[in-house]
Amino acid sequence: MTTTNTPNTPIPAGHTRPRLPAGAYDAFLDRTLPQAREQPVWTPSDGPLPALFVSHGAPFTLDDPQWLDDLFDWARSMPRPRAVVVVSAHWERAPAAVSGTAAGTPLHYDFSGFHPRYKTLPYATPDATGLARRLKGVLGATAVHEFTDRGLDHGAFIPLMAMYPAADIPVVQLSMPSLDPGSLLALGVRLRPLRDEGVLVLGSGFMTHSFAVFRRPELAAHTRAFDAWAVDALGRADVDALVDYRAKAPGAAVAHPTAEHFVPLLLAAGAATDPGSAVSAIDRMVMGNSTRSLQFA
Repeated sequence: MTTTNTPNTPIPAGHTRPRLPAGAYDAFLDRTLPQAREQPVWTPSDGPLPALFVSHGAPFTLDDPQWLDDLFDWARSMPRPRAVVVVSAHWERAPAAVSGTAAGTPLHYDFSGFHPRYKTLPYATPDATGLARRLKGVLGATAVHEFTDRGLDHGAFIPLMAMYPAADIPVVQLSMPSLDPGSLLALGVRLRPLRDEGVLVLGSGFMTHSFAVFRRPELAAHTRAFDAWAVDALGRADVDALVDYRAKAPGAAVAHPTAEHFVPLLLAAGAATDPGSAVSAIDRMVMGNSTRSLQFA
């Protein structure tokens, strides 16, 4: 999916367009890198890592100091994972495939219309060959192809740049073999054992993903209604309702005209020990959309 932006794209209330694109990220790195490198690494005594759903944002996330800080503080509230497996809204391929595992595999800048600087920002993670091998193991007998030249896309690297800015954790991106919510739920269940090994399982999408609300702010009533419905369904551990969100959720046609940004939530719920354990780590409306991000036990 291509993400576009123009000089007329609205920005969050209370913010001004920075002089240098990603200037907020530059300042963020200067301040947070020492803390990131000192974060204690997961050990078995910590128990399973949580499963996460993150509303990942577009490149302008790197211009939003609050969003950057929220993501970083969230990551700091957990032990630093030994590795990360991320499923992003921006890679659908069947059968399941994985991104390149070599250290420093170049990022997949899957967006256009933004300032060129966003395509120069690196996130060079370490070798992830061992992680990919273990991931293929939990996925079973199905052959899993590695796209050696495909780096992390922005649904993966944008949130990780804020959560783990030192880029010192092996990361593998797993494709979505289907946009069917039930299939993503089942895929999450298969990934659940990784949490016991200090691997962070992360579904990356957006709690609501409406471009129409940019042009018609009154449509935010629909995105808010969808967000509230999802929180209620999660609180009741009503996974069946989440799977059938298209028919059951108010405002679904506006909040998610296509499925790819919602179904990573089902992956995270499937990877959870208890889907009803969801806690909102981030709860903010930005440009009429919910950036709610969730942590599951």
